[in-house]
Amino acid sequence: MGEERNAFETAVGAVRAGTEPESEARKLWRRLTEDERLSLLDGDTPFWAGMDAMITEGYNVRPYVHGAVDRLGIPGIRFVDGPRGCVAGHGTAFPVSMARGATWDTALEERVGEVIGREIRAQGGNFFGGVCINLPRHPAWGRAQETYGDDPYHLGEFGAALTRGAQHHVMACVKHYALNSMENARFTVDVSIDEATLHDVYLPHFKRTVDEGVAAVMSAYNSVNGEWAGQNRYLLTEVLRDRWGWDGITVSDFIWGLRDAAASLEAGLDLEEPFAQQRARDLRGQLAAGRTSWESVERAGVRLLAAQLRSYARRAQGGHGPEIMAGAGARALAREVAGRAMVLLRNEPVPPPHGDGPGAPVLPLDPARITSLAVIGRLATAPNMGDFGSSHVRPPDHCTPLEGLTAAFPDATVTVVTEDDPERAARAAREADAAVVIAGFDARDEGEYVGAETLNRPELLALFPPRPEHGPGSGADAGPAGGEGNVVMTDEGYGGDRAALTLRPVDEEIIRAVAAANPRTVVAVVAAGAVLTEGWRERVPAVLMMWYAGMAGGHALADVLTGARNPSGRLPFSVPVSADHLPPFDRDATAVTYDRFHGQRLLDRLGVAPAFPHGFGLSYTTFALEEVTAALHGGDGLRLTVRVANTGDRDGRHVVQVYGRRTRGAYAGELMLTGFAPVEVAAGGSATVEVPVSFTPLAVWDAAAGRRVPPAPEEVVLEVGAHAHDPRAIRVTPAR
Repeated sequence: MGEERNAFETAVGAVRAGTEPESEARKLWRRLTEDERLSLLDGDTPFWAGMDAMITEGYNVRPYVHGAVDRLGIPGIRFVDGPRGCVAGHGTAFPVSMARGATWDTALEERVGEVIGREIRAQGGNFFGGVCINLPRHPAWGRAQETYGDDPYHLGEFGAALTRGAQHHVMACVKHYALNSMENARFTVDVSIDEATLHDVYLPHFKRTVDEGVAAVMSAYNSVNGEWAGQNRYLLTEVLRDRWGWDGITVSDFIWGLRDAAASLEAGLDLEEPFAQQRARDLRGQLAAGRTSWESVERAGVRLLAAQLRSYARRAQGGHGPEIMAGAGARALAREVAGRAMVLLRNEPVPPPHGDGPGAPVLPLDPARITSLAVIGRLATAPNMGDFGSSHVRPPDHCTPLEGLTAAFPDATVTVVTEDDPERAARAAREADAAVVIAGFDARDEGEYVGAETLNRPELLALFPPRPEHGPGSGADAGPAGGEGNVVMTDEGYGGDRAALTLRPVDEEIIRAVAAANPRTVVAVVAAGAVLTEGWRERVPAVLMMWYAGMAGGHALADVLTGARNPSGRLPFSVPVSADHLPPFDRDATAVTYDRFHGQRLLDRLGVAPAFPHGFGLSYTTFALEEVTAALHGGDGLRLTVRVANTGDRDGRHVVQVYGRRTRGAYAGELMLTGFAPVEVAAGGSATVEVPVSFTPLAVWDAAAGRRVPPAPEEVVLEVGAHAHDPRAIRVTPAR
């Protein structure tokens, strides 16, 4: 009996010694009973018992287990969500992914992934379902906060970095594959797309993360070219397996991630998540009817076992107990990331607070010179760490903007106005040395969403098995479950795709009133994506993109506003001046067609200037590129050596960005991000940084070859600068 219970551990030892995981997985498979083999393919918890637990306990408070076989010591897939942090237990709440993308620092993101992976292990998990790299085609997308930006190259590098960090401890899962960039209609919408656009724009970041060795891919809810993503053979098998040569596991999104058990298995979906649902109800009968085969069951089961063996053989050793959750080092990292993420968009000269000396940019605020501070806005006292969907982390504590600013200005009188009252806000601002307005969105305005209409759709209700008459799950009717299983998001007043790209009208009124009352006004914007600011931006001397900044967000905001941290965040998207400069967006659409153009590429195609270009961000110092040298690196890229000078009087961090153009062939002239690297530069000094540049973002789909073909070096021109269309960029022609 002891030998049986140690079977998995023995197989892990063999993999560590050099045996192929697939070989050991097949040995384990042969020892399973028929019931155990089927049990590998879905969740271990009966459907209604799991649904009821979500209502009484909450979403993912402990790992969701799939395919555990205690008899042989097989742990199964033990799912914990993200990407803000470890959802189970009370872990570290990092800034949302979009904020982390604004750091443009993949080494920093790898550190975040390592902490998340370690905390998941501390909660008994072995699988991180939070590497979200969907491309937000339109900034109204409700779950934009869960991804890193709107550029495929940038997305891929960050997805790879989070994967590297997390997989020191757990299996990482990239999601939602593919074309998931609408929230309200995600269960019903069919996305039509041509093959070239799919491979050139919407899949490169998935391929980059797959090439990094991600353990799993989660399919999306929506359908693609007429077939649901969770049973789409083209995506799950022809692309992932046949073209990309990937050997990981595919898993469904929760509850509604597939529509037919046999069809999903035949298409290449290995695991139905998170409970015993459609496959438990239907698969035996479909096997008997010949709609799927035991060979397909074995293929998926061996993959699932091999993924576990591969992860357990490679993961870091050592203790990982609950005591490590939200520890001092993780908290410090959360604060560092939040400060590094904030993007300074505007910082104009203003008179000093007491009229002594010449005017200077309003930021940073000197605590020694500020005797009174007005903190204004409904979000000033709100934790507001993001939506209440599947990425909702429950940290043991948090710091609000007001708490952070109060701590940073200990000798100042702080006046707080949280009501939607422009006159009261202006009065408080008029009596203060400086005013900080916290404006933007919260979980009511954007985020993951499941509405009542979802739960009343017959085709979705038909996916639920019958409720048992006795035993677990036989109680009162289960309430609705949200995306990846959440129950909170069923409230019709919460989440979904944004209804407007501007702030609330009352927020804009407050900003204008405060700015008129106090020339030293700072607006900190809380949002996941682009916010149109044309109604007030020019009236405000300082604007900072704060994002949903995590459990240490208030302290990080104070760090940036006081200059304790020099702002170094850069926008991971462009911000237009008008919604007319964005792709069409109907959040209730049942069908939509995606083309190649969104973000900066669409602005370029339209020939219109943005409010802020892709990659834009200011600092409290200034930088200049002094020299750029290039050396070809492999067949599809090069390495740039860039010397950066800090021409100001403060230490700072600059982000070197490289944008490329094809000079001939299809889509010649389109500007694409091809490389980036951050660098620390001391005041008055210079530093050299190596920037890896890839020609892959400039590759074009070749249907005959069945792959993307990058341009030759002589067909590329690069612009090395601080953002897209930087007028001070240095032009590089790699072939010369």
